[in-house]
Amino acid sequence: MNNLIFFFWISIVALVMVKYKDHAQQFWKVRQLTFDAQNHELDHNENFSPDDQWIVYDTRPHPAGIGENMKIEKVHLKRGLKRTIYEVLNAHQKGPGVGAVSYHPFKNQVVFIHGLQNASDNYPYAGYRRTGVIVDELNPGVPIFMDSRDVIKPFTPGALRGGTHRHQWSADGDWIGFTYNDALMVALEEKTGKSYDLRTVGVAHRNGPKVLVDRGDGNIQGAWYSALVVRVVPEPTPGTNEIKKAYGDWWVGTEGYPLKNGGYQRSRAFMGDVVTCDGKEITEVFIVDIPEQIHFPGEAGPLQGSETQMPMPPKGAITKRLTFSEGRRFPGTASVPRHWLSSSMDGTYISFLAKDEGGIVQVYLVSPHGGERIQASFHTTDVQSTVRWHPKNREFTYICDNRIFLNTVDEKGSIGNAVGITERSQKTPFAHCFSRNGDRIVFNSHVVDNGEEYIQIFLAEKP
Repeated sequence: MNNLIFFFWISIVALVMVKYKDHAQQFWKVRQLTFDAQNHELDHNENFSPDDQWIVYDTRPHPAGIGENMKIEKVHLKRGLKRTIYEVLNAHQKGPGVGAVSYHPFKNQVVFIHGLQNASDNYPYAGYRRTGVIVDELNPGVPIFMDSRDVIKPFTPGALRGGTHRHQWSADGDWIGFTYNDALMVALEEKTGKSYDLRTVGVAHRNGPKVLVDRGDGNIQGAWYSALVVRVVPEPTPGTNEIKKAYGDWWVGTEGYPLKNGGYQRSRAFMGDVVTCDGKEITEVFIVDIPEQIHFPGEAGPLQGSETQMPMPPKGAITKRLTFSEGRRFPGTASVPRHWLSSSMDGTYISFLAKDEGGIVQVYLVSPHGGERIQASFHTTDVQSTVRWHPKNREFTYICDNRIFLNTVDEKGSIGNAVGITERSQKTPFAHCFSRNGDRIVFNSHVVDNGEEYIQIFLAEKP
């Protein structure tokens, strides 16, 4: 009889532990970092300073309000002290505008979107009228234009003709990846009524050849050498790997993805829109190898493009399709929530969101070498965010049910048990980001203050 009572209580304890598994694992301690009556928007990138002491953000008035934003700021994690890194003078609703800022991996430098200096009512901030600017904190307020811009014939190799955005440093700091829209193609689309304004992916190299651009309205002299690395076409042939739009890109690994010879290949993963055999447009996962030198033209055409053609990829920029989901019940990557691909620190996995067979948005992984995708979450409600990876371990986080979850994957693709590391909040967290050492996570959430709602920054610290 005593044994029966003992086993009864053991069973009750076991059930309680299962129900409250998250509490047994200990929630990360969460506290609010910012309180001012303004927005503090994190980029879906690297917001921690190299020493993990500061968080960088922009103050855009609403999610689509980069063109109206004037400031790039940072806040100290412990003291709550705020500093302005860069401020646009004489900004107005049409631009120039700044936003989507990210820290260098080991220098006190940031990179962010900057609208064109000649922004006006007639030439407002737009996706094809912006550039990347680097600011060194030793010289706050002094812009270093990353990408050269040349919209006047003859065009210049190493310079672009439109707008770059969502700039992401490579781990060695020598490269910056970005997405791109071309001003000449926008004008051609407006003139012809045909589809030419196609988003694609590019990179800039700090050690590339010097680019010299003539002065002219809309031109910019930049410090880095830039090239587009993915070819896009207005009307992809159904059933092929031709891409209409490339976006949602991310560096793969800290060094690239591992090769059989023991080396690594520098690359960017991205989402590409393709057309199925039956004429439907879906989004698949791709990867593009980045050659060490990007100033040699490839077979598709000139690096600088022409009046009727986009700039073409350099020699050695090889694009490969990684997922083939046309036959699934819910093909392609998830369109909602908006998200970016991301990669494990060792380059062995690329993460993305897609619907499972029940129509629930889940986390999936795929190897940079291709093969079957791996389902990495099994929730009953949609995953709500981009996947973020621990900087040193094969651990990944994402947001679901208004909480941050943590999970692991081993070298064989076996998925661990997802653990909720924050309590469920009333507002959905977003734009979460690991610290450099991986023991803290910052994220955004909406907070109502005196009847007004603002985006504030929160910090979750590992117990």
